[in-house]
Amino acid sequence: MTDGDGDMTDGDGPEGGRSRATRWGTAGCVAAVAALLAGLPWAAHDRLPDRLATHWSGGSAPDGSSPLWAVSLFPAGLWLLIALGVSVRRRRSRPAVRPWRAIALAPTATSLVGAQASLVRANLDRADWHEAREPALDIVLILAGMAVAGVLAWRWSTRPGTASAPGTPGLNLPEGERLVWFSRAANHWLQLLAALAGLVAAGALVALAVGPADPTALWPVCGCCCVAAVACAAFSSVQAKVSEAGLEVSFGPLGWPVRRWPPAAIESARSERRLPSQVGGWGYRLSGLGTTVMLRAGDCLVIRPRGRRTDFAVSVDDAERGAALLNALRQRT
Repeated sequence: MTDGDGDMTDGDGPEGGRSRATRWGTAGCVAAVAALLAGLPWAAHDRLPDRLATHWSGGSAPDGSSPLWAVSLFPAGLWLLIALGVSVRRRRSRPAVRPWRAIALAPTATSLVGAQASLVRANLDRADWHEAREPALDIVLILAGMAVAGVLAWRWSTRPGTASAPGTPGLNLPEGERLVWFSRAANHWLQLLAALAGLVAAGALVALAVGPADPTALWPVCGCCCVAAVACAAFSSVQAKVSEAGLEVSFGPLGWPVRRWPPAAIESARSERRLPSQVGGWGYRLSGLGTTVMLRAGDCLVIRPRGRRTDFAVSVDDAERGAALLNALRQRT
């Protein structure tokens, strides 16, 4: 449809500025957590023994200790290694959507800082590390803090944004010229699940036909596996087509069921980056963002049907060109 193969954003535009700001913000948070882990024991060193109790094996008395410098530097070094390992990414053909970075780092930072604070508190004002007592209640508070941090990070990382679609894409379509855009996507895990469920259903049917098995136990298994196989196969792949007739979205290897919207029934079309965690998982999902056919994370073709308050989105490749052609056809009609 067009001959442009390059990326629509570069490092000098708004997206590049946001990306740099995110990287610097992440680096600052990592450095702040490392400084906190290393500084907590040193801030109270005059109230701590020469060696600090660091391990309890089920009893109230500690059975392991470490010097102050090790208690200070080891958690900070471990945190920096974890942050570095999570931040390294392989080169890919397209930008990766990585909300799990914050989801992994936030609970980890909470647990390390909580454990460090608990360790300092257990040894505070003790003449010898053998007098320290196991902070059992602190463990519960640390686990609760990890859960809260994980939920907050998940909500922040997967919140819907408008940065991925700065404007409504358009296309200069000459009068009388007809163009067609076609794209598809597939989820191989759903296809594998459909195949496995189909095999189990076939095995149950064979067992029923042979006769020695108990029919009352096999019929529910056969029925559930058949339903699962058909549902997974139907929504394991999707095809989107934009033409003079509008948008047509068909499902499964047979191209059925099908949903259609003529150009006049579409209020707007755009490309938007979405994640499974935003819409509630994989497959045909209903959420606060509307209806989403989610087969892989990344760009989605999103339309707003006329007269509706929610969107319909389908995860297919080259969604921006499809949205541009759909907007051109909509303006023509």
